Order: sequence, then C-alpha cells, then structure tokens
Amino acid sequence: MNFDEVINRRRSESYKWREYPEEVLPLFVADMDFRSPEPVAHALGAYVDEGIFGYPRGLHSHDRAQVHELAALVVDRLAHRYKWQIAADDVIAIPGVVPGLNIACRSLREGSVLVQPPVYPPVLAAPKNSNLQLVESPLHCQDDGSYSIDWDSFRSGVAQNTRLFILCNPHNPVGRVFRRNELERMAEICLSANVTICSDEIHSDLLLDRHQHIPIATLDPEIASHTVTLISPSKTFNLAGLQCAFAIIPNSELRQQFRSAREGLVPWVNAMGLIGAEAAYRYGQSWLDKLLPYLQANRDLLSDFINRELPGIRMSKPEATYLAWLDCRGLKLGDPFNFFLNHARVAFNDGRSFGTGGTGFVRLNFGCPRSTLEEALTRMKLSLTGIQRI
Repeated sequence: MNFDEVINRRRSESYKWREYPEEVLPLFVADMDFRSPEPVAHALGAYVDEGIFGYPRGLHSHDRAQVHELAALVVDRLAHRYKWQIAADDVIAIPGVVPGLNIACRSLREGSVLVQPPVYPPVLAAPKNSNLQLVESPLHCQDDGSYSIDWDSFRSGVAQNTRLFILCNPHNPVGRVFRRNELERMAEICLSANVTICSDEIHSDLLLDRHQHIPIATLDPEIASHTVTLISPSKTFNLAGLQCAFAIIPNSELRQQFRSAREGLVPWVNAMGLIGAEAAYRYGQSWLDKLLPYLQANRDLLSDFINRELPGIRMSKPEATYLAWLDCRGLKLGDPFNFFLNHARVAFNDGRSFGTGGTGFVRLNFGCPRSTLEEALTRMKLSLTGIQRI
C-alpha cells in the first residue's frame, strides 16, 4: 500500500473535495485520502458484478440460531482486542455512529444529556434533535494544550436530571485516549445516579504511540449493563461513505429500547456497507498495521512544523485519531477558520462548531499523503508571514 500516492478526488463523489473551489486544499471532513484495503474493493466489486441489488440480509436471520457472519466477526474482534466477551445478540447493525447517537437520545422519554465539549458537533446536536436538554461539562484545556476532565463540573452535570452521558473516547477533536482511572471515575459517577452511558468509540482502532484503548463497558459487568457502545470500521479502514456501524448493548432491556427508538426511522445497513465491513474486519488488519505508523509520522511532522515554523499556534499531540486540534488564539486572528481559508486557501473545521471551548481553534485532518500535508503547512506559514502565494 502506497500512502504517499496522491489520488485526484475532485471528480469523485467526495464531499471533502467538492465543497470548496479547486485551489483550496481540504483538510476538514474526517475521511482519509488513502485507498481503502484492496480486499474491500474486491468484495464490493464482486457484488456489483453480480448486478442484482435486492434487499440485504439483516445482522441476524429469521432463525435466531443462524448468526450472521458479520456479528460473529464483531464478537471475535472485541474478544481478541479487548478480551471483551459479548454475545452475538448484543450486536445491532446501524447505518453510522451518528444515527446511533441520535437513537440513544431518542430512546429517552425525559431528562437531560451530558456531553464534554469541545466535542464532535453531532454529539452536541443529538440531544437537541430529540428535544432533550443539553448539559455541558467542558474539558479543561491545560497550559500545555492537553485536556483533562473537570470532575466538579462532571458531577454537577450528572446531577442535573441527567439520564444519558455521551462519552467520546478516543475524543474528537482533542485526541485524548482516556485512562482506566478516568473511565472508572466517570462510570462510578454515572452509576450512582442511574445514568446510561453512550460511548462513541469510532476511533478506537486509530491509536498512536502505543496508547491503549479501554472500552468503558469492559470495566465491570454493571457498567456494561448501563452502556451503549458505538463502533464502526468507517474511520479505521476509510469506509465512511458505506455507512455501517454497530451498537454493542449487553443489557437486553436497554437493547430493546434502542431497537424501538429506531423503528420506522433508521433503516437497516445497506448491502455495500455490510459487505465492506465484513471484508475490512476479516482481511484489513495488515493494511491497518501499515497505516498507523504513517499517520503517526504525519502527526509528528505536523507537530514539529508548528513548533518550529508557526509561532502563535499550539497543538498537543493527539494520542489517537488522524485529527489535530490547533489552538490559534495566540495568533490573535479573531477567526482562524476564515483566515486560513481566505489567505492560505486551506479548509479546516471551524473550532466554534465543536461548542464551548472551540473559539479560536481549528481541526486539521492529517489523514492524507505527506506531500498534501506539507503543502498545507507551507501555505499556512506563508499566509502568516504575509507572502502572497495563491
């Protein structure tokens, strides 16, 4: 696999590469500019060649004893990676983690939802979509740019008639991989108030510097019984457009509430998503093993360049994901998103869309060929030194 290959996506169906004029480098939407694993393309090609696009089988057949192969793959994957023992019936296929967040919120009849901004914008939107109150416990930005949990704020947030806590781990956009003691403390506070945890763990395979991901549901059976865990191959194997994810819900009552909340609104996963997910989980590990060092090298290049060439920008190295959270407040630009879009012709995600604590920040996607990242960084430097290049 050649991750240095620059693929022209401007004529494809890529939202990322079609949103802005051609002279703009897009480093915003969180998909990567690398070819997905070849076995995925092969499996999808075989399905297309058949030429019949009827209804796919669901995650389970009508005969409950005959478990769909994909459910078995998910069960085996979680057992292998985390020693997490689940049953196939605990797995629900859904068309994306974002629908999963909204289903979890919709399953509530009352109460509020606790979140930890700055955070992925759909996490902020999901409670509002179900007419639920949003309660915030902002992460604390430390002097070195890293983030920690404000425990007083967290306890206070849980106490505000909170029925659901949406955890994002690894965290998007700040890149934290929460440690066991942090997860245990959050879970204990939630359990003490009978708060369900919805854990978005979509980036759990994209770990850098040998960091260890711990699914919060693996801490204790009681915690697992209060948790909806959302995972997906979409970020890991660059399959976001196929729209396939999984909700892991060991508690049968909670699982039924989740199923009921999606009824008639959220469809089954389309056949291409199921086929792509199965091929990725079955045959994609060698591709992922090559991807992670490349992403880590991109992250290190980015960090070194910022420290050396972009005074006024601060970045704590992300521990996971291919997303960097850039603190541009030292530049005193007022609006760094529009500044870099207009003067460097580089498109990032606007930090303000991530809620409290996002003003003055941008999110950069370094899941791209190194030459693309280097070009974007050069444009940023020149825009800040007043050299007109574009």
